[in-house]
Amino acid sequence: MELLRGAIRTYAWGSRTAIAEFTGRTVPAAHPEAELWLGAHPGDPAFLRGPGKETSLLDVLADDPAGQLGAAALDRFGATLPFLVKVLAADEPLSLQAHPSAGQAVEGFQREERLGVALNSPVRNYRDTSHKPELLVALQPFEALAGFRPVARTVELLRALAVSDLDPFIGLLDGQADADGLRALFTTWITAPQPDLDVLVPTVIEGAIHYVGSGATEFGDEMRTLLELGERYPGDAGVLAALLLNRIRLNPGEAIYVPAGNLHSYLNGVGLEVMANSDNVLRGGLTPKHVDVPELLRVLDFAPTEESALRAPTRRDGFATVYQTPAEEFAVAALHLDGDDLGHQVDAPCPYDGPQILVATEGSTTVYAKSSTVTLDRGAAAWVAADDGPIRLSARQPATVFRVTVGL
Repeated sequence: MELLRGAIRTYAWGSRTAIAEFTGRTVPAAHPEAELWLGAHPGDPAFLRGPGKETSLLDVLADDPAGQLGAAALDRFGATLPFLVKVLAADEPLSLQAHPSAGQAVEGFQREERLGVALNSPVRNYRDTSHKPELLVALQPFEALAGFRPVARTVELLRALAVSDLDPFIGLLDGQADADGLRALFTTWITAPQPDLDVLVPTVIEGAIHYVGSGATEFGDEMRTLLELGERYPGDAGVLAALLLNRIRLNPGEAIYVPAGNLHSYLNGVGLEVMANSDNVLRGGLTPKHVDVPELLRVLDFAPTEESALRAPTRRDGFATVYQTPAEEFAVAALHLDGDDLGHQVDAPCPYDGPQILVATEGSTTVYAKSSTVTLDRGAAAWVAADDGPIRLSARQPATVFRVTVGL
């Protein structure tokens, strides 16, 4: 077991305070810090902080795949860590995006390889052959757009805008209140000529201004998000597309699970994000980065989804809150130490005989493994090799450690 130093990614939508404060560094940071990567992705691996030196987790896995990953994980996923852990801090909305299925990722990667698109090219869609299901657990209040809202509710929202230019689109959904209707409307908007968008988007924003000014509240969050996106991305088709998605607010500890094909955008907040070990993103707007609309349309799932279906259910297992997802690559649990568990060592058996990444989000926890003992203060992380478990925990004050391991 070793402490981990994560890789910090700086994007314009990140925060100059959240990740720096979380990891105990000087605030504000020199640049907006968007993501702290804790894993073994070739694009930005974490480093084990051993005595006198640091070693890339990629190199550690290459030198001892069986001991680090365990025989079962090695057999299922090969000599790679199948999951990636991130701390995500969004001060501004992320791009409107979706991730491919496993089959789509393989096909897309091979296609771009044949075409000779460099892996680091800004127009590359597929940087690896993995799908990217992901779980986002809020560490602070978190807001997101995710999944196509049930059509009847979207029709109510569009009517509340009271914009006559939307009448043909309302009629389209009224006549086809299913995934095909959503596909038709989304495709119409996302492929609209820029002159048409330059008329429609400001008109819709004006409708939102009137709605908010009227004192109406039923769609208040949706309208304010529309106004924010319209201000940041004037004339962007993604502003209209956002009207079709569920507007979700997460309290700390609550989570959403985003499967392949789910259109989403994280709006603001700080969260722990766990995903399959991939960096494949198909963008559809709200970004200066590469947007590939045909490829996005190829992977999107337009099935209407209730907000409740996107929220990851949890169950209690002793002092652990387990987040339940269908992902094979990862399993996530929040280990809470308080009450009678304080002041002595408690066993924290892992449900899967594989590697563990631990991230402390509250208090100070001492972790005991076979080979060593480490103390994790808030913002610290550790790598526990498969052959170094099981672990025990102790804390004198209430503390929380998130544990990520291979899925069952």
